[in-house]
Amino acid sequence: MVFFRVTDNINIKTTDGTLVKYNKYRFAVSNETAYLTTLDDFDDLQEIFSNVDKDKYVAKPLIEEKFRSLENFPIELGISNAFEYDKYQKFQEQIGNSVVIHKQDVENMFFTTKKVDLYSQLKNLNKKEISIAIIGKLGNSISEMTASCAALKILHSKLNEVYETVHMDLYINASNNTYFTRDKQIFETQDYLRAVLPLSISVKRLCDYDYYVDNSSFFLRSALFDNLNIVDAWLCKFGLDYEKIPEIFKHNEISLDLNEISDELKEKIKDIKSKSKILMFHPYSANIEKSVPQDYAVNYLRELLELQNDYTIISSLKIDSKIVDERYVELSKYSKTYNDFVYIVSNADKIVTVDTCTYHIADTFLIPTVVITKDENIDKKIKYYNYAKAFHIKDETKKISNLIFENEKLTFYRFESWKKLKTKEIIKVLESF
Repeated sequence: MVFFRVTDNINIKTTDGTLVKYNKYRFAVSNETAYLTTLDDFDDLQEIFSNVDKDKYVAKPLIEEKFRSLENFPIELGISNAFEYDKYQKFQEQIGNSVVIHKQDVENMFFTTKKVDLYSQLKNLNKKEISIAIIGKLGNSISEMTASCAALKILHSKLNEVYETVHMDLYINASNNTYFTRDKQIFETQDYLRAVLPLSISVKRLCDYDYYVDNSSFFLRSALFDNLNIVDAWLCKFGLDYEKIPEIFKHNEISLDLNEISDELKEKIKDIKSKSKILMFHPYSANIEKSVPQDYAVNYLRELLELQNDYTIISSLKIDSKIVDERYVELSKYSKTYNDFVYIVSNADKIVTVDTCTYHIADTFLIPTVVITKDENIDKKIKYYNYAKAFHIKDETKKISNLIFENEKLTFYRFESWKKLKTKEIIKVLESF
C-alpha cells in the first residue's frame, strides 16, 4: 500500500454516493491527514486529481517508515507487503525501457515466496475482541472475488478460534472504480464482514485496528496464482497452510438479503418453479474468448429446449429475441444487480455455463453445473467444487499473423470447436451428477 498526503482539501464520490474526504496535510495532526491506499487506487487518485486541477490537487507519497514506527500501528498478518511503493519505484528504475519482464522477477521484488505462519504473528492472545482491516479487494472480476471469499472466510474463522470476537472490515478501491457498487455488493454477501468500505483511509483510522492484511498488488503480481487454486493461493497470502485445511471449508458462502430482490423477480421465479424444474443457460462471458459465439449459442438453446422437455430453460442474458417458447424465459430485465443474478442462479436446478462467475455462485448453492470451456486450467479452478464438472473443448483456432494485434483475416478455424460441440454430450455430463 501507499502512504500519501494531498495538497488541498477535496472530496471524491464513489459510485454509490459515498464521499471519501481528503484534507490538506497538516503536520500537527499528521496521522489524521496522512492517507493510505492500494498502489492501483493511488494511481487512479492521481489521475482524478490531474483531471480536476493538476496544479491544485496532488497526491504526494510519504515516508512509510515514519508511520510503521508508530507505537499503535497495527500488526501486519500474512505475507508482508511492506514498502510496496518504494519497491515499485525501484522496479521501474531497474526495468527502464525493457519490454521483457519475467513474472518471477516481479514476484521476487514484491513478495517473498517463503511461507509465513499466521499464528506466530498474532499478539495479545488474552484479548477477547480484535479488529482487522483488509486493505484491497481479492481479485478484479466477479469470478475472482466470489471464489476468493472462501479464503477470507477461513481467515476469519481461524482468527475466531483464537479470539472470541473478530471484527473484519474490507476496504476496496474506490477512487476511479466504476464497479465499486458491484464490488461492494459482492462482498456484502459475506456475513463475517462487519463492513465493506471505500479506499483511501487515514493512518489514524488504520491505527484503530489491531491487525491488517495488505492485498495491494498481490493478485496481480504474485506467482502463487500460477500454481495454486485461487483459494489456496490466498490462504498462503494470509499465512495459513492450505494443505492442512479440509476441502469442505474451501467453499464460498453467500448470504442474500431477500429484501433487496424485487417482488417482480421473486414472483417470476416462483411462477416458473411452480410449473417445472429450471435449467439455466449462460453462454456469454465479459471475455469474448470465453463466450459461445452467438449463432452457436442460439442453436444450443434450441437443442436444449428440444432435448430437455421436463425443464424450463432460463437465462439472465439476451440470447435471441426470435425464440418464442413457453419453456424459455429470458430474465435479463430482472437481472440488474449482483444480488439479482445470485438469486436467479440460486433458484436453478441445473446449469450450463461458460467460464464465468456463474459456476462459482452455483457451487455455493450445491447446484449441478457444467462449465463449457477451452481453458486448460479449468480443473484447477473447480478443484474444490463438487457440483461443477468441466466440459473441455479444444481450441482449434490458428493464427498465422505475427502481429501482436488481432487480425481476423489471418485467423482460421475460430469456430471449428463450436461446430463439433454436441448438446447431447453436455446433457450427458449434466445427468451424471
